[in-house]
Amino acid sequence: MAPKSGTDPLQVLPNIGAEVASRLRKAGITNREELRALGSVEAAVRLKAAQPNDPPCRSMLAGLEGAIRGVRWHAIPKDERDRLWKESQTRTTKAERI
Repeated sequence: MAPKSGTDPLQVLPNIGAEVASRLRKAGITNREELRALGSVEAAVRLKAAQPNDPPCRSMLAGLEGAIRGVRWHAIPKDERDRLWKESQTRTTKAERI
């Protein structure tokens, strides 16, 4: 279903409010398709790079994954959320070394 005219294309996704949508845009992610193509972990890496003093937390990462899947973040099993968090921490640590 297409969003209504004038509706923020990110805020129509589950778990994405005005603040997270703004942060995603600052990181260069402007719509659902870009978020899906990148995946939640890469989106989190880009969010951290855009705002290193305010990196995404576990809940935000789960929210991004939920937005991609079209579900509320708490519907994602804890073991999957833990795996995504570990992967994002590994990726951001590697990115900081480069």
